[in-house]
Amino acid sequence: MDLSVIIHYIIGMTYGYIRVSTDKQTVENQRFEILGFCEKQGLAVDAWIEETISGTVDVGRRELGRLLEKVGKGDLIICSELSRLGRSLFMIMSILNLLMEKEARVWTVKDGYRLGDDIQSKVLAFAFGLSAEIERNLISQRTKEALALRRKEGVTLGRPKESRGRGSILDGAELAVSVMLLAGTSMSQMTRALGTHHRTLSRFIERQQLDSGENLARVREMLG
Repeated sequence: MDLSVIIHYIIGMTYGYIRVSTDKQTVENQRFEILGFCEKQGLAVDAWIEETISGTVDVGRRELGRLLEKVGKGDLIICSELSRLGRSLFMIMSILNLLMEKEARVWTVKDGYRLGDDIQSKVLAFAFGLSAEIERNLISQRTKEALALRRKEGVTLGRPKESRGRGSILDGAELAVSVMLLAGTSMSQMTRALGTHHRTLSRFIERQQLDSGENLARVREMLG
């Protein structure tokens, strides 16, 4: 048993978080995954949080919100995958940022995330926070543009048809993706964190040359 696990036994609580979208879905699969994971890690779940609710519902109206209010330094939340926390990039990134600020940890079984107080986690936290800010700004910008367009031409909200197919849905997230590349984050982890497909992310990285030595060196220098 490593030192981090021992510390959790002494000062931290370990929470198992389970969320299903409908009452037709079973919580047992997620519970089984978490228990199997904990057994391998030598951990015991101190408390379970289970809820049947859509991941699009505001965190404050969910059991997860109450959990986030009480967790503190050394506490650990284990869930099957990041999508259990929320269904949007902004929501997931905001939750992870909050946990980082409170010095709590979140581990996922399927995604393989181990977000804590090590260097990689801090780099990822920077990327997550940046991604959340980008997403928030993009939502605000798109909403304002769509409203202006609706007032002017009476069209529905959304991107203009003539603009579809141009660029990438990841435009504006160059720095966040670069930081994750620099941290050695796997493509599967990146696609889950960014809420996009592997092909979309690969094309974006290639088009922007984000994995080039020159770009990564620039980002490394910027991060100090």
